[in-house]
Amino acid sequence: MLSQPLSSPPDLTRLRRDDGRPVQWVTALAPVPYETAVAFMEDRVAAIHAGEAEEMIWLLEHPPLYTGGVSAKADDLIDARFPVFQTGRGGQYTYHAPGQRVAYVMLDLNRRGRDVRAFVRGLEQWIIGALAAFNVEADVRDGRVGVWVERRFVGDDGSAQAREDKIAAIGVKVRRWVSFHGISLNVEPDLTHFDGIVPCGIREHGVTSLADLGLIATMDDADAALKASFERVFGPTESQSTRGET
Repeated sequence: MLSQPLSSPPDLTRLRRDDGRPVQWVTALAPVPYETAVAFMEDRVAAIHAGEAEEMIWLLEHPPLYTGGVSAKADDLIDARFPVFQTGRGGQYTYHAPGQRVAYVMLDLNRRGRDVRAFVRGLEQWIIGALAAFNVEADVRDGRVGVWVERRFVGDDGSAQAREDKIAAIGVKVRRWVSFHGISLNVEPDLTHFDGIVPCGIREHGVTSLADLGLIATMDDADAALKASFERVFGPTESQSTRGET
């Protein structure tokens, strides 16, 4: 039986800054090493808390790698075919690689309601709204982190069947009410490399991507959809690009 969507969502209106100040929206044009990204986020989060830097969304791709969150279980690392990084974000094991859009979310929740539950729900709605731009119906599921799509197919016996696959992961950390780490959306990564882990500790379901769903979408297409949806949930942005690390 498929799990049901979550009900009674929290009020997301406070996720928008009351002063309307735009979030810096930065896109890396070359893959960023994981260590470089984490070091940058640590510095940026401290600067945001001190009032010395603006909020920022950092869109990038990583070289192939696995990361383990604070709840990662050793048994869920099946085949360490790529470098493995232990990280302070929430969640368990996940895979990052070219073809997957990672968005690191450095927002000052002091200005956005100080409600972690609403913040995570806002991240979910951000992804769901971006996927809607590709006519992909996605939702969240009780007891399962991330964003999921339901796939219907005809079984070997000719009967109509359905399954749920994860298309986007969420793993965040909040320090002194400033967020970091973030989300990852599968655009066109090599999905076979998820076989090296139990993604997010969930064995009963698989993973998918826009390409796996039969959709032709570039990373630029995904970025445009993410930007439009983010602004609907969190407010205005101001764009710039970098060659790699900022």
